[in-house]
Amino acid sequence: MPTLACRTLGCKVNQYDTEAMREILERAGYVSVSFEEDADVYLVNTCTVTGTGDAKSLKLIRRLHREHPRSAVIAAGCLAQRAPEKVLNEGALLAIGVQRRGEVAELLKQALETGRPTDATAPLKDAAFERLSVSRHEGKTRATMKIQEGCDRYCSYCIIPFVRGPVRSMPLADVRAEAARLAQSGYREIVVTGIHLASYGRENGGTLIDALDAAGNTPGVMRVRIGSLEPACVTDEFARALRQIPGICPQFHLSLQSGSDTVLKRMNRRYTSGEYLDACDTLRRYFPACAVTTDVITGFPGETDEEFDETLKFVKNARLARLHVFPYSRRSGTYADKLPGQVAEEVKKRRTDELIRLGRQLECEYVRGLIGTCQSVLFETRSEDGMCEGFTETYVLVRANAEPGELKKVFITGAQDNLCTGEGVK
Repeated sequence: MPTLACRTLGCKVNQYDTEAMREILERAGYVSVSFEEDADVYLVNTCTVTGTGDAKSLKLIRRLHREHPRSAVIAAGCLAQRAPEKVLNEGALLAIGVQRRGEVAELLKQALETGRPTDATAPLKDAAFERLSVSRHEGKTRATMKIQEGCDRYCSYCIIPFVRGPVRSMPLADVRAEAARLAQSGYREIVVTGIHLASYGRENGGTLIDALDAAGNTPGVMRVRIGSLEPACVTDEFARALRQIPGICPQFHLSLQSGSDTVLKRMNRRYTSGEYLDACDTLRRYFPACAVTTDVITGFPGETDEEFDETLKFVKNARLARLHVFPYSRRSGTYADKLPGQVAEEVKKRRTDELIRLGRQLECEYVRGLIGTCQSVLFETRSEDGMCEGFTETYVLVRANAEPGELKKVFITGAQDNLCTGEGVK
């Protein structure tokens, strides 16, 4: 039987899409193998959020074509949608993009029959939500469920609205059905994700709370983790409703990008640093022990030393539990690409490194703060010392005596860097 190997670059949405395409191809007769093995077909789900994402995607396709000239390479995802000619020129046989993933088996068959590089990307104007489904996530106790696609926020630095298309949402009945399938497959935690999750249901009168409630009330689902939120959606009404949903994990990834109001305005982020803090306060009022994590971009066009210092001070004062820091990446076609004051690469690197150091310090402080508390841990993997590792509801890694797949109360006795150790509570 023909073999298939898959590799995902980029976000959790891409991870979900990869698993959905893998299952479709397996139903068509392909057998999945490790990406390090020889395979008849390689599926690469590409990323184009940054220049680094472009480079990694193209380099991987180029390497596969060079090392496995008789194998077919499928390029899916954002870069394939944005620049199908580039992925085809590097050796992909088929470029799918972000809208025809459900047809991957038929499109691959056609491309193999002709033997010609095929651009199968589809226009995104007026696109509907593509009904993909995933019944398993190999080797994991957590499963990602994509319920929303597309974005129309048009942050000035971001290419994603151009390559993911308009806002569209998974029907609520499908949310319930997929959550049930995942629970039946043994997954205890569902990570609900999307391109702009806060927009879920907007086109049909639904809300994100509706979808989270459907997932949380599915028999067998013990935890629901929210992929990412925007500050503007965190109101008292939202947090109060969230508090009523069974199993909601009190870890909230609340996008920041900058702690400087002038930079936020140039980014077209539609909130101020003060409004961001209000959102944090609201979440902490309803979830007192919650972890707030975030993304920050350094070196945005025109960012001065003073504006960067504002971000440093803001991050310190916001009591964030974890930072993901990215240097600004210039994207052709975005508004920010045309802004004056592009920041030198060495300055971006210096600022990025400084924020990463601060982020590590804040994370260590948050993790140490769990010592002496009792935490619910979903264990996933066996560690080298025979213990087991898993994550708390606030997504802190814990090592203790347990079994993979076990959901267990643990008394935290110690912490080093981002890892806690503890003892099971009977």
